[in-house]
Amino acid sequence: MREVRPGFAPDHLPQLEDLPPVGGQRVLVRCDFNVPIRRDRVIDDLRIRAATPTLEWLVRRGAHVTVATHLGRPGGRRDPRFELGPVRDRLAELVPQVELMDNLRFHAGEEHNDACFVERLIEGQDLYVNDAFATAHREHASVVGPPAHLPSAAGRLVSREVAVLSALRSKPRRPFVAVLGGDADPEKLAGIRPLMEFADTLVLGGAVAFSVMGGGRAAARLDEWDDLIRSGRLILPPDLVIGRVADPAQTAVSAEIPEGWSGLDIGHRSVSRFSTIIDGAGTVFWDGAMSSGGYVSGTRAVAQAVAEAAAFTVASGVDTLEALSRLRLSAFVDHLSTGAAASLSFLRDGDLPGLRAIRLPVRA
Repeated sequence: MREVRPGFAPDHLPQLEDLPPVGGQRVLVRCDFNVPIRRDRVIDDLRIRAATPTLEWLVRRGAHVTVATHLGRPGGRRDPRFELGPVRDRLAELVPQVELMDNLRFHAGEEHNDACFVERLIEGQDLYVNDAFATAHREHASVVGPPAHLPSAAGRLVSREVAVLSALRSKPRRPFVAVLGGDADPEKLAGIRPLMEFADTLVLGGAVAFSVMGGGRAAARLDEWDDLIRSGRLILPPDLVIGRVADPAQTAVSAEIPEGWSGLDIGHRSVSRFSTIIDGAGTVFWDGAMSSGGYVSGTRAVAQAVAEAAAFTVASGVDTLEALSRLRLSAFVDHLSTGAAASLSFLRDGDLPGLRAIRLPVRA
């Protein structure tokens, strides 16, 4: 077993039971209700439902609960597209006894971690609970600010995420296979080698694979990963569905992406190889679609393979969870992580700013 970079023991994270008695207390709960909305209706309420155990625990014990969340990227100003009305309606159906603040990101102080905005958030509050794992990798005001001033704890969702992801880092059933797709953002690419410290095999698909197989600056990563590729631990798609940039209707199947073409999906050989690797795994972590540009075949095939695997399976990322939900396969995955980028950051580093904040003592 390879050495794992240290993080912290999950049982060191303050729990709801570690708070002072909550009856009659005003509790600020940071949730992540950044959910898809269409025609003024929440179309996927997974993140809202995932927070209900924490909210119900507090309400049953007589706490006065105020929930804070963000929605979208309004850029620090009020934007009617990101009003929380549909979220507030769905939350009221699930836990009617709680209040919901305005969108945190209507205020520039949120993303800038402004001390004055922190003071506004905690005014009149007695306790703080972080149940927003998906934002725990952000040093935003509502994430790292309140724990410096109020007794704080992790909510049930955060505690569960930390327990599951910590186990992936420290004691996974082997072989541990990580499958990464989706957007090829620099942070995801930079995290591949650290992820290989404890994963046995890492499979790349989707835009992540397209970027490094298509030439240009991102392809320089292939040289950095040469030892991992030659060892057979880092797996690239053996074939791709590609489209001509000048004529998207013109497609082909290729082992590479020539100039003037773009990646659209993984091919049949890739599906077969990826499915075989997943089928032989003891643990699978999947984050990110295998397809783009309206193509779905590769993502569908990987979703099916993960759902059918005998392994302990974890799925993360908005596109991943939406695909599983659309295919009605969510119930066949052991853990649906709400973390997205936070899950990858935790797997890489073993800790997150939002978790560190609630472990620190309250400043006098």
